[in-house]
Amino acid sequence: MFASEIQMIKKLGVRGLLLQGLNIATVVSSGLMMWKGLSLATNSESPIVVVLSGSMEPAFYRGDLLFLTNPANTPFVVGDITVYKIPGADIPIVHRVIEAHDVPHATKPDQLLLTKGDNNDADDIGLYNGAQWLKRDNVVGKVRGFLPFIGYATIAVNDYPQLKYALMGGMGLYALFNQE
Repeated sequence: MFASEIQMIKKLGVRGLLLQGLNIATVVSSGLMMWKGLSLATNSESPIVVVLSGSMEPAFYRGDLLFLTNPANTPFVVGDITVYKIPGADIPIVHRVIEAHDVPHATKPDQLLLTKGDNNDADDIGLYNGAQWLKRDNVVGKVRGFLPFIGYATIAVNDYPQLKYALMGGMGLYALFNQE
């Protein structure tokens, strides 16, 4: 069964295998460079996120892919949908701004925000780790657009690690044996 693949590897030789490895490294590094370029262009550490819960239904559903920007000098207004991270938590939260206040006498323009999920009964004060308001520094970005249900692939890969390894292994084998 694997005899033909082993023959192909022997036929490629060390030089061919190194070339295939460099091709894989080029694809991976190109993807990382595009991500970093997009991060710089949008001023957001994570310019694309996936909705993981139903707290923003009916505006966004689980699996929707969101596109973010984080304009540095543009204040948030009531009604903006933001993505923010709580210090110490890894998962970003997508919720709508229900109150926004400018910080007087700040050394740089700053805001304090109060958010709430459209599908939630209460605001997010309980999520802010004891703080009364969300600081602008915690905001990852403002939602500018979305693609419905595209993020389900990401959710599936996170929920089923075996799927992630199978996909990575399949792509690696394809790249190794593809001689184009």
